[in-house]
Amino acid sequence: QVQLVESGGGLVQAGGSLRLSCAVFARTFSSATMAWFRQVPGKEREFVAVIALSGGNTFYADSVKGRFTISRDNAKNTVYLQMNSLKPEDTAVYYCAARFGGRTTSPSSYNYWGQGTQVTVSS
Repeated sequence: QVQLVESGGGLVQAGGSLRLSCAVFARTFSSATMAWFRQVPGKEREFVAVIALSGGNTFYADSVKGRFTISRDNAKNTVYLQMNSLKPEDTAVYYCAARFGGRTTSPSSYNYWGQGTQVTVSS
């Protein structure tokens, strides 16, 4: 059984920063590929960033590259998303996701999801 719980969302002005956390309740967290997605009403869930098992292999959507950083602490069973230079278009519900397989950006490939945390960036 795998449970993911996100936290850290909120309201921030454009140019500001937020750090999202995803606590993973699973015995095999260190074996999981972890990713962040986001979604706005009426649109499909969008890939943001992914990190592989060891933490050294990361990949980002072009829209966040250079501004967002994904990381993981396997000792704490937690994955993070540091978001800097936030823009109004980053406003969305952010979801943490896990899969026991290789790195992929497709949301349908992820088996486990958190409940989501709202990020709102005001202009």
